[in-house]
Amino acid sequence: MTTKRNALLITGLLAGLIGAGSTWAHGNVVPQAVATQGLTPIKDAGVQLDADGWAAVNPYRAAPEHDKAVEIGASAYNQNCAACHGLEAKSGGIAPDLRMLDVGEAGDEWFVERVRHGAVRDGRVYMPKMADYLSQEALWAVRTYLDTVRVEE
Repeated sequence: MTTKRNALLITGLLAGLIGAGSTWAHGNVVPQAVATQGLTPIKDAGVQLDADGWAAVNPYRAAPEHDKAVEIGASAYNQNCAACHGLEAKSGGIAPDLRMLDVGEAGDEWFVERVRHGAVRDGRVYMPKMADYLSQEALWAVRTYLDTVRVEE
Protein backbone atom coordinates (compact mmCIF):
# COMPACT_ATOMS: atom_id res chain seq x y z
CA MET A 1 0.00 0.00 0.00
CA THR A 2 2.81 2.43 0.89
CA THR A 3 4.63 1.70 -2.37
CA LYS A 4 1.49 2.40 -4.39
CA ARG A 5 0.86 5.65 -2.50
CA ASN A 6 4.48 6.76 -2.97
CA ALA A 7 4.29 5.98 -6.69
CA LEU A 8 1.13 8.09 -7.00
CA LEU A 9 2.74 10.92 -5.04
CA ILE A 10 5.87 10.90 -7.21
CA THR A 11 3.75 10.75 -10.39
CA GLY A 12 1.72 13.73 -9.19
CA LEU A 13 4.83 15.73 -8.34
CA LEU A 14 6.41 14.99 -11.73
CA ALA A 15 3.22 16.00 -13.55
CA GLY A 16 3.17 19.25 -11.55
CA LEU A 17 6.79 20.02 -12.41
CA ILE A 18 6.23 19.32 -16.09
CA GLY A 19 3.12 21.51 -16.10
CA ALA A 20 4.94 24.34 -14.32
CA GLY A 21 7.79 24.17 -16.82
CA SER A 22 5.36 24.38 -19.73
CA THR A 23 3.69 27.41 -18.17
CA TRP A 24 6.95 29.37 -18.04
CA ALA A 25 8.42 27.95 -21.25
CA HIS A 26 7.29 30.67 -23.67
CA GLY A 27 8.05 33.60 -21.35
CA ASN A 28 11.49 34.39 -22.75
CA VAL A 29 10.94 33.84 -26.45
CA VAL A 30 13.22 35.86 -28.71
CA PRO A 31 11.22 37.67 -31.41
CA GLN A 32 11.86 36.36 -34.91
CA ALA A 33 13.05 38.62 -37.71
CA VAL A 34 10.52 39.44 -40.41
CA ALA A 35 11.45 39.89 -44.08
CA THR A 36 9.49 42.83 -45.48
CA GLN A 37 10.67 42.82 -49.10
CA GLY A 38 7.83 43.94 -51.34
CA LEU A 39 6.47 46.51 -48.88
CA THR A 40 6.95 50.23 -49.36
CA PRO A 41 9.24 51.64 -46.65
CA ILE A 42 7.25 53.69 -44.13
CA LYS A 43 9.16 56.87 -44.95
CA ASP A 44 8.01 56.53 -48.58
CA ALA A 45 4.46 55.33 -47.90
CA GLY A 46 2.81 58.75 -48.12
CA VAL A 47 1.40 58.80 -44.59
CA GLN A 48 2.03 61.39 -41.92
CA LEU A 49 4.84 60.50 -39.50
CA ASP A 50 5.25 61.70 -35.93
CA ALA A 51 8.45 63.26 -34.56
CA ASP A 52 9.93 59.78 -34.04
CA GLY A 53 9.17 58.71 -37.62
CA TRP A 54 6.17 56.55 -36.73
CA ALA A 55 3.13 56.37 -38.98
CA ALA A 56 -0.09 57.20 -37.15
CA VAL A 57 -2.23 55.14 -39.52
CA ASN A 58 -1.76 51.85 -41.32
CA PRO A 59 0.03 52.66 -44.59
CA TYR A 60 -0.81 49.27 -46.12
CA ARG A 61 -4.57 49.19 -45.50
CA ALA A 62 -5.45 50.61 -48.93
CA ALA A 63 -2.04 50.31 -50.61
CA PRO A 64 -1.32 48.34 -53.78
CA GLU A 65 0.80 45.95 -51.69
CA HIS A 66 -2.07 45.23 -49.25
CA ASP A 67 -2.17 41.51 -50.07
CA LYS A 68 1.61 41.21 -49.68
CA ALA A 69 1.33 42.98 -46.30
CA VAL A 70 -1.35 40.49 -45.20
CA GLU A 71 0.89 37.57 -46.20
CA ILE A 72 3.92 39.01 -44.39
CA GLY A 73 1.79 40.04 -41.42
CA ALA A 74 0.25 36.58 -41.01
CA SER A 75 3.69 34.98 -40.94
CA ALA A 76 5.07 37.62 -38.56
CA TYR A 77 2.04 37.24 -36.27
CA ASN A 78 2.41 33.46 -36.12
CA GLN A 79 6.12 33.74 -35.31
CA ASN A 80 5.96 36.58 -32.80
CA CYS A 81 2.46 37.08 -31.43
CA ALA A 82 0.53 33.80 -31.48
CA ALA A 83 2.24 32.38 -28.38
CA CYS A 84 0.39 34.93 -26.24
CA HIS A 85 -2.47 36.18 -28.42
CA GLY A 86 -3.44 32.80 -29.89
CA LEU A 87 -3.44 31.23 -33.34
CA GLU A 88 -5.41 33.29 -35.86
CA ALA A 89 -5.52 36.01 -33.14
CA LYS A 90 -8.05 33.99 -31.10
CA SER A 91 -6.95 34.69 -27.55
CA GLY A 92 -7.25 32.05 -24.89
CA GLY A 93 -8.31 34.73 -22.42
CA ILE A 94 -5.08 36.08 -20.93
CA ALA A 95 -3.81 38.42 -23.66
CA PRO A 96 -6.25 40.65 -25.58
CA ASP A 97 -8.15 39.08 -28.46
CA LEU A 98 -6.68 41.04 -31.35
CA ARG A 99 -9.58 40.15 -33.63
CA MET A 100 -11.57 42.72 -31.65
CA LEU A 101 -9.34 45.72 -32.42
CA ASP A 102 -11.23 48.78 -33.59
CA VAL A 103 -11.14 49.36 -37.32
CA GLY A 104 -9.35 52.30 -38.87
CA GLU A 105 -7.46 55.01 -37.07
CA ALA A 106 -8.87 54.26 -33.60
CA GLY A 107 -7.50 50.72 -33.74
CA ASP A 108 -4.27 51.95 -35.32
CA GLU A 109 -3.71 54.33 -32.40
CA TRP A 110 -4.10 51.53 -29.82
CA PHE A 111 -1.92 49.20 -31.90
CA VAL A 112 0.91 51.76 -32.19
CA GLU A 113 0.76 52.47 -28.46
CA ARG A 114 1.10 48.77 -27.60
CA VAL A 115 3.80 47.81 -30.09
CA ARG A 116 5.90 50.87 -29.25
CA HIS A 117 5.51 50.89 -25.47
CA GLY A 118 4.40 47.37 -24.59
CA ALA A 119 2.28 46.67 -21.54
CA VAL A 120 3.64 46.76 -18.00
CA ARG A 121 1.54 46.50 -14.84
CA ASP A 122 2.90 46.48 -11.32
CA GLY A 123 6.41 46.14 -12.73
CA ARG A 124 5.52 43.01 -14.71
CA VAL A 125 5.98 42.98 -18.47
CA TYR A 126 2.80 41.63 -20.04
CA MET A 127 3.90 42.56 -23.55
CA PRO A 128 7.37 43.61 -24.66
CA LYS A 129 8.01 46.70 -26.74
CA MET A 130 7.83 44.90 -30.07
CA ALA A 131 9.13 48.00 -31.86
CA ASP A 132 12.48 47.24 -30.20
CA TYR A 133 12.61 43.97 -32.17
CA LEU A 134 10.62 44.36 -35.39
CA SER A 135 10.63 47.03 -38.07
CA GLN A 136 7.74 49.40 -38.43
CA GLU A 137 7.00 47.82 -41.81
CA ALA A 138 6.73 44.38 -40.17
CA LEU A 139 4.49 45.69 -37.39
CA TRP A 140 2.15 47.47 -39.82
CA ALA A 141 2.01 44.25 -41.84
CA VAL A 142 0.84 42.48 -38.66
CA ARG A 143 -1.84 45.16 -38.21
CA THR A 144 -2.91 44.66 -41.84
CA TYR A 145 -3.23 40.92 -41.21
CA LEU A 146 -5.25 41.57 -38.04
CA ASP A 147 -7.71 43.65 -40.08
CA THR A 148 -8.45 40.51 -42.14
CA VAL A 149 -9.35 38.36 -39.10
CA ARG A 150 -11.41 41.00 -37.31
CA VAL A 151 -14.75 39.97 -35.80
CA GLU A 152 -17.51 42.01 -34.18
CA GLU A 153 -17.85 41.74 -30.41
